[in-house]
Amino acid sequence: MYPAELTAPMAMELEEMGVESLTTPEEVINALDNAEGTTLVVVNSVCGCAARNARPGVRFALTNEKTPDHLFTVFAGVDMEATAKAREFMLPYPPSSPSVALFKDGKLVHFLERHHIEGRPAEIIGQNLKMAFDHYC
Repeated sequence: MYPAELTAPMAMELEEMGVESLTTPEEVINALDNAEGTTLVVVNSVCGCAARNARPGVRFALTNEKTPDHLFTVFAGVDMEATAKAREFMLPYPPSSPSVALFKDGKLVHFLERHHIEGRPAEIIGQNLKMAFDHYC
């Protein structure tokens, strides 16, 4: 596990956007099991592509007119049990950090894996998410 003093600012970056951190499997189940409407889940990470691409891409996407009803995050390498539980909802995709999942009425409808995020500008990631928001939200 990573020390809290290292990861707290990374978690705060999403929390300042209104994204709620889920830190236990029970919180994940309560948030995602039978969720109504649209739900965004960001699997946060300490890696550079989370800092340069994923979190700024989510920030850009959330400026869209249509946005998900619910915004959540789990932190890979920090809240490992919560992350594992969230990844169960993201099957059949393999574990990926960072990643971004969009659910509609509890069903996974859009997913960005690490290979969709790594090496791509935040604006491209944000545009991808905005298109998904326009379609599903």
